[in-house]
Amino acid sequence: QVVESGGGLAQPGGSLRLSCVISGLQLEYWVVGWFRQAPGKAREGVSCISGDDGSRYEAGSVKGRFTISRDPAKNTVYLQMNSLKPEDTAVYYCAAVLRGAQVSSLCEQRLEPNHWGRGTQVTVSS
Repeated sequence: QVVESGGGLAQPGGSLRLSCVISGLQLEYWVVGWFRQAPGKAREGVSCISGDDGSRYEAGSVKGRFTISRDPAKNTVYLQMNSLKPEDTAVYYCAAVLRGAQVSSLCEQRLEPNHWGRGTQVTVSS
């Protein structure tokens, strides 16, 4: 099971931190990613991380602004979002696929995750 939290309303230039708790297997057995989908737009892979070795992938649209991290003790993956822009407004989803998958393959949506969360709304507006 995958459960997201931490969405909400932020002003342009502001920050939010999303959390994704993985239940069941320990985090080291998963590759975990954050995705987003804005109304009328295709789903986009934002950032992904290996629960095992911490290797990361970030989409160009968020590079330098968003940071993905993991806390194995809490079985949790975070997405720290800084310098938010109105175009970051979307429903953000966490997804997990069993380890062995490439981090880039997950984020580039070249494979289907084993589990999806229900999503959390992020709205960036003044």
